[in-house]
Amino acid sequence: MTEHEKLLAGQEYDYRDSELQQMIARGKKMIQEINTQTDDKKRSETMQSLFKHFGTNLTINGQFGAIYGSHISFGDDDFINGNCYFQDSNLITLGDRVIVAPDTKFYCGEHSIDASHRFGVREDGSHYLITHTEPISIGNDVWIGGNVTIIGGVHIGNNVIVGAGAVVVNDIPDNCIVGGVPAKVIENLPSLKNKVKSKMLV
Repeated sequence: MTEHEKLLAGQEYDYRDSELQQMIARGKKMIQEINTQTDDKKRSETMQSLFKHFGTNLTINGQFGAIYGSHISFGDDDFINGNCYFQDSNLITLGDRVIVAPDTKFYCGEHSIDASHRFGVREDGSHYLITHTEPISIGNDVWIGGNVTIIGGVHIGNNVIVGAGAVVVNDIPDNCIVGGVPAKVIENLPSLKNKVKSKMLV
C-alpha cells in the first residue's frame, strides 16, 4: 500500500512521503487562490480542480482552510461560512443543502489515548508523531452552528441542526437537534418526507 492508501485506510502512515507532500503543497497553493481570487469564474474553476467532488451552487464565504482539499466532497447548494477548517487527512463528505456557520472545524486525525504510543522512532533515531485518521460524513439538509467541532469517524444524518459550540464525537441520527459537549440529542424534528406528504394532503 502507498502511504496515501494507508492514510485513507486509517492505518499509521508517514506524512513525509513524497506523494503526500506534493498533495499538501498543491492544496496549500490552491486554497490560497480560493481565498484571494476575486474573479468568480476562476475561483470556481480552482474549486472544481481541487475538491474531490464539487456540487452545483457551492458558496464558500470568507476564509477557508484545509490540509489537502482533494479529500473534500461538497453536495449541491452547500454554504460554508468564514474561518471554517477542514483537517481532511481522510475523506470529508457533505451532502446537499448543508449550512456550516463560522469557525467550525472538521478533524479527521487522531492520536492514541496511550501516551506511550503517540510517538514512534524511525531507523535514524528521530521521533515522529503517530496519527490515525477516520472519515467524516454529513447528510442532507444539515445546519451546523458556529464554533462546532466534528471529530473523525462521525456521521451526521439528514435533517439535523448542530447547536453552536457543540463537540460532535458520536454519530447523530436523522431528524434531530443536538448540542453540548459532547453533543447529544436535545430535540427530535419531524421528518422532511412527512412534511412533504402533509403538504400534499392539504
